Amino acid sequence: MTPGYAFFTTPAGCCGLAWDARGAVLGGQLPEVGMADPEALTRARMVARYPCLGEITEPPPAIAAVLSRLAAALQGAPDTLDDVPLADEDVPEFHRRVYALTRRIAPGHTRTYGELAAELGGPGVARAVGQALARNRFAPLVPCHRVLAAGGASGGFSGPGGVVAKLRLLQAEGARLGGAAHVQPGLFDG
Repeated sequence: MTPGYAFFTTPAGCCGLAWDARGAVLGGQLPEVGMADPEALTRARMVARYPCLGEITEPPPAIAAVLSRLAAALQGAPDTLDDVPLADEDVPEFHRRVYALTRRIAPGHTRTYGELAAELGGPGVARAVGQALARNRFAPLVPCHRVLAAGGASGGFSGPGGVVAKLRLLQAEGARLGGAAHVQPGLFDG
């Protein structure tokens, strides 16, 4: 397979995905929010991150299938995509564990940093979970937008567009914020 990158459209905006010769995902790019030309900025960020991949390419069938599944998941389809391989050999072990747990969060659902921390060794590692997700280069395949602060609050988001982008992604998936039952309307609900 020829390494490359491609873009796909979601209700939250244009996203990008890069892959290597094995078909493993090198990284992703979340949509830009609140910019004059968000699609152009998303594309520019992806090109800058992966200059060695050359021109935007037509994805091979296996990657096209991933892009299609990912676009559907970002609209609430019940697909975690946790079977899609990541080129994560250079990622610290703890981060890989955080990413594996995060990838199991179904579209439209959320977990808290504390809940992930409890599974990874106790409440004392919640900050480390947040730091791992802040360094997540695989978004949206590692759906860090589905991880919330205590009580279902949005918490921070280091991706492009900040918390507004996080909330738009959650809204596109049909997620609700506000406690364990997640019944409160989201920021963009009418």
